[in-house]
Amino acid sequence: MESFVKKISVFFILIKFGTSFAQGTLAEYKKAISLDSLFRDKVTNSPKNFHWQENNLLWYVNNTPEGKEYLWVNPSEKTHEKCFDHTVLAKLLSEKFEKDIEADHIDISELEFDADMEELQFIFEEKKVSYRPKNQRLAIVGANASDGKRDWGYWGRRFDETNNPPVMSPDSTMLAFIKNHNLYIKNTSTDEETRLSYDGAPGFFYSTYIKWSPDGKKIMAYKVRPGDERKIYFVESSPEEQFQPKLQSRDYLKPGDELPFKSPQLFLVGEKKHIQVPTKEFSHQFGLNNIEWREDSSAFTFEYNQRGHQAYKVIAVDAITGAVKILVNEVGKTFIDYSSKKYRYDIDDGKEIIWTSERDGWNHIYLYDGETGKVKRQLTKGDWVVRNVIHVDEENREVYFTASGMDKGQDPYFLHYLKIGFDGRNLTRFTKENGNHQVTFSKDYEYYVDQYSKVDAPPVSLLKSSKNAKTLMQLQKADHSALLEEGWIAPEVFMAKGRDGVTDIWGIIIRPTSFDPNKTYPVIEYIYAGPHSSFVPKDFRSYYWSMSSLAELGFIVVQIDGMGTSNRSKAFHDVCWKNLKDGGFPDRKIWISEAAKKYPYMDAENVGIFGTSAGGQNAAAALVFNSDFYDVAVSSCGCHDNRMDKIWWNEQFMGYPIGPHYEACSNVENAGQMGGDLMLILGEVDDNVDPASTMQFANALIKANKDFELVTIPGMGHSSGGDFGERKRKDFFVKHLMNVDPPSWEEIYNYKNNSKP
Repeated sequence: MESFVKKISVFFILIKFGTSFAQGTLAEYKKAISLDSLFRDKVTNSPKNFHWQENNLLWYVNNTPEGKEYLWVNPSEKTHEKCFDHTVLAKLLSEKFEKDIEADHIDISELEFDADMEELQFIFEEKKVSYRPKNQRLAIVGANASDGKRDWGYWGRRFDETNNPPVMSPDSTMLAFIKNHNLYIKNTSTDEETRLSYDGAPGFFYSTYIKWSPDGKKIMAYKVRPGDERKIYFVESSPEEQFQPKLQSRDYLKPGDELPFKSPQLFLVGEKKHIQVPTKEFSHQFGLNNIEWREDSSAFTFEYNQRGHQAYKVIAVDAITGAVKILVNEVGKTFIDYSSKKYRYDIDDGKEIIWTSERDGWNHIYLYDGETGKVKRQLTKGDWVVRNVIHVDEENREVYFTASGMDKGQDPYFLHYLKIGFDGRNLTRFTKENGNHQVTFSKDYEYYVDQYSKVDAPPVSLLKSSKNAKTLMQLQKADHSALLEEGWIAPEVFMAKGRDGVTDIWGIIIRPTSFDPNKTYPVIEYIYAGPHSSFVPKDFRSYYWSMSSLAELGFIVVQIDGMGTSNRSKAFHDVCWKNLKDGGFPDRKIWISEAAKKYPYMDAENVGIFGTSAGGQNAAAALVFNSDFYDVAVSSCGCHDNRMDKIWWNEQFMGYPIGPHYEACSNVENAGQMGGDLMLILGEVDDNVDPASTMQFANALIKANKDFELVTIPGMGHSSGGDFGERKRKDFFVKHLMNVDPPSWEEIYNYKNNSKP
């Protein structure tokens, strides 16, 4: 009833103001789809990457108003010059490669040079090129250079334990291999085979993942009891290479599935002795990984991730007795964020261990005694978080890391760079300026480039000395005046108290370039509440993709990090535990309401929401569990029941074993309480989130007599729907938040295709 009253109110507002307040018009659509090209290249002097060489020389590419400019810096002499004469090099490249190359648009990579700049080498057109500026000689010195891309394969692919090749011993005298499910060695001189194990069987076999000790006297091999095999299936309706559809499948374990069990075993090669390693300390496995020998061959170590993610251990196995020692025993009442916050570094062959933990309520760095397994000291401490350890300097006994939340008056998500001694003293800051920082250290960590920005302040790039964090020179200060001339309006950072009345909740507000405070604007939230990180932009961008484009149609678009997301306190994060339906919605609703109090042109009675993947689940949950506030949702590729999605992500935050809390958080199980207008967008060959999850939600909505729209895109994988999905999303919000019939897309695309980029 309340939702109906809200819709009637909006209807009468539109009648009252008529065409003078018209939004979602053809003109606004045309502007919306042209924003990306309109704002492109309108921010200059904002280099993206900085490249240090071994000799502490630095090079980077600056984007000037005219085009690309290659610059090099010598920090010790404080020189900052062009790497070469761009006109001369363009001419030589044009001649050599028989194509027209403009001086301001030279596109090279992997630049290398010496201090006197006698010779430069770089990659151009997949060729390695040598260039000597003084005599203007240019030559191709290599062909078919790698582009550096790496095929990681499908994320869910099962690890093959059976097909690794035999493993050579360190002295090349022996080969270790698996035959008939057991471990054998073979003398490489005589081909004599020796069987080392007798307990392997088809259901509990030895893996071909074998590790010799560095001294060649021992072998670690583990037995595997296989777990479940599960595949997801989908039909590719319109493959390009054939007329008939294709059935596709992927390996895809889901929450609750049985997982493999690994049992490490120790073998003394000279004695041909098999020592059983007791499994009591790692018997309930989610994963057993990172098996490594100590350099002195005294032990091997591995990491044990307990099913349910409430215990994580670093374990050492004595190389003579097979005795198990727990070096790190991380336990949690809720979940251990192993996928995003775990860090381990073994010092001096494991005599000490650097480890990160949230045990005191904030993510911090600890130093362990690697021989006793005792904590020697906590290196960092306070109501702020270590975000990442980026370097461990064993010689000087220092840890370099990033952190956020240290500065009052700054956004608590801003990244800053610091270091601290192994003794927990001499905390040194490399960055202090109010902004989000990206630091690139020289290879010896003597110098660094510090580039920082905010969503409403373009980047500044500084060269600094690590000795005192002082600025040696300003490399660039971005200029966005051309962007402002196009009508660009900076996002506004907005903060309001969360559900507890104490915790600060941070987000941004994006307004259209045609913004008029005398108009009334429906509000659309872009949501992604995945607990694995935080998501509100902190860096300067000229164009915020779908958010900017949607706003241009006559909306206020917001993005918020509510409770349950990461990079704040452990208590802030724990809101998500076994409770993904929460999605930070109590904080989001307060935040939008508070923003609307400050800015009455924001219509908090007319709110839409959209998201993809975990955000797709969140967007649908807005109408299933929060239709008292949200009116319209577009959900793309959502996991609408966490039992249907990938095992690692969902069990980390929803826990194990599967229980009634999974059903309580399910959009599918609770579809009958959905209110408002919903669009579901689905790629038919999504191998990230099982497409059946969206279809099951649709089925439940149909059974509950709920009206909704379903858009299935042929051939599309995990995405927001591509161009067609973007089009459908825009139209859906215009129709249901503005009560306006969208214009013809044929006319819109005719405009786009005929206009200049």
